[in-house]
Amino acid sequence: MKKNVVVIGGGYGGLRAIEFLAKREEIEITLIDKNPYHYMQTEAYGYIAGRFDLHDVVVDLEDWCSGFEKKVHFVYDEVISMDFDARMIQTCNGAVAYDYLILAMGAKTNFFSFIDGLREHSFGVKNLQRAHSFRVEFERIIYEKLQNQSNEQEINLAIGGAGLSGVEVAAEMAHIIQAYGKTIGLRAKNIKIYLIDASATILPQMSAFLIQTTQKRLESLGVEILINTFIDRIDEEYIYFKNEQKLKYCFMIFTGGIRASSLNDTIDVPKNKIAQLMPNKDLTIGSMQNVFAIGDCVEIRDNKGDILPPTAQTAERSAEYVAKTIIAKMDNRKYKNFDASVLGVFIALGGRYCAGELFGIIKVNGYIAYLLKKAITQMYALGLHLRINTGYKNRIKKPY
Repeated sequence: MKKNVVVIGGGYGGLRAIEFLAKREEIEITLIDKNPYHYMQTEAYGYIAGRFDLHDVVVDLEDWCSGFEKKVHFVYDEVISMDFDARMIQTCNGAVAYDYLILAMGAKTNFFSFIDGLREHSFGVKNLQRAHSFRVEFERIIYEKLQNQSNEQEINLAIGGAGLSGVEVAAEMAHIIQAYGKTIGLRAKNIKIYLIDASATILPQMSAFLIQTTQKRLESLGVEILINTFIDRIDEEYIYFKNEQKLKYCFMIFTGGIRASSLNDTIDVPKNKIAQLMPNKDLTIGSMQNVFAIGDCVEIRDNKGDILPPTAQTAERSAEYVAKTIIAKMDNRKYKNFDASVLGVFIALGGRYCAGELFGIIKVNGYIAYLLKKAITQMYALGLHLRINTGYKNRIKKPY
């Protein structure tokens, strides 16, 4: 008997779950997303800095789903409510029934309300539209420098949050500016990048190796690092700090935190302070044994009780577990509780330079780390594009 699995959210976790579930003939899958594309947020740093183009960071979900030979149906719509008793998803334009449900809605930038003006005067990277706006502003500054329109004026670009996303964006932008020195000369030196964080260090909770390697690289690129620095408020011209100092800035990107999708607010189960769902040990939520949550919309812990970072790796590993668990339930087989750890971290630090750590033992940096990160990224992208190419051809031969 056919079982319909509905996946809400076409991010890293949602797509990985579908890849695993689609291998079973008796499973039909419906993917629902309010966007028609999958946004590769791990590559946002390169897109913002102008190193990558739009086609490098997005893929069409309709074509991707069509690559499964009609086993996966894509619904381009927004979910407005869920009836867990009736096993029904209500979207703006209809309803979708399910036997199993996977919540993979992701998260958005948490523009802290206690920082006055933050939302109005900064950009995020979790949202493609905001990332694109930031890219346009960055390219405008470079263009004006090229045209010698602001030769003497010092331009400050601020990045709030020195976590993984923050340092990657800062490093890539600084590298691009450094490279443009060959085109716009000394005028490039008037563009300054400030990386700001309230923590006592960049990359809090990461290893000493990653912190030290990253800091050394950022300093070599000319990035001004401001730690133990609390932002009080922001207006159109200045960032004001709690130590009564201020920084004149051109534009700001904020990567200082996330908040779960607003759809979480409609679900009556325990949540943490950033609205992430608090799941059971098998990643089901509440008393629903057929509803699972993966990725950034849920707080995921390892078997020691430590919270796993909200990364693509965590989303994919939770997705693999949930897909296997659903199959085990269908086969009436036993299954274990979720247990995973961080296998490794690679940090892009501008150009062909990275810092990486695998299994907490292997430490690499420089060009070798860059090649390893590039290989991982290209393998992921290749899998997506092979599926897309198949789907594109299928849609041309016979509409989905």
